[in-house]
Amino acid sequence: MAQDKVARGAYLVGILGCGDCHTAGAMAGKPDMTRRLGGSDVGWQVPGLGVFVGSNLTPDRQTGLGGWTDTEIVTALRTGVRPDGRQLAPVMPYMGYSQMNDADAAAIVAYLRSLTPVSAGVPGPFGPGEKPTLPYFALTMPGT
Repeated sequence: MAQDKVARGAYLVGILGCGDCHTAGAMAGKPDMTRRLGGSDVGWQVPGLGVFVGSNLTPDRQTGLGGWTDTEIVTALRTGVRPDGRQLAPVMPYMGYSQMNDADAAAIVAYLRSLTPVSAGVPGPFGPGEKPTLPYFALTMPGT
């Protein structure tokens, strides 16, 4: 049963495209699968908010989600609110995941917990006036 849950989570993470923003090299078309979901090496500039980098989703306790509870991961996934109260940038499509059912959310958590921990912190976030320390893409938001 647990193996099925992890497999379901792997499937969901794949179709949701999590690796696109949370795996180094993915934006260049060469994802580093030895660091799958270990954090990006590029950022996204959101007008008026700053530059944000896809974080480490592996269970590394220092640089990833290893210190987060399952409930905290699901809350961030569904609401965009981290355990420290910081709101995730709108480039993270949590609004679209807000109605995810409990079984699918639990499967994603099980899959993330099954990953090999990657010790890789990502820089940022960078506020609107800060200079990013890595390459980034500029997003165009409606009305800007």
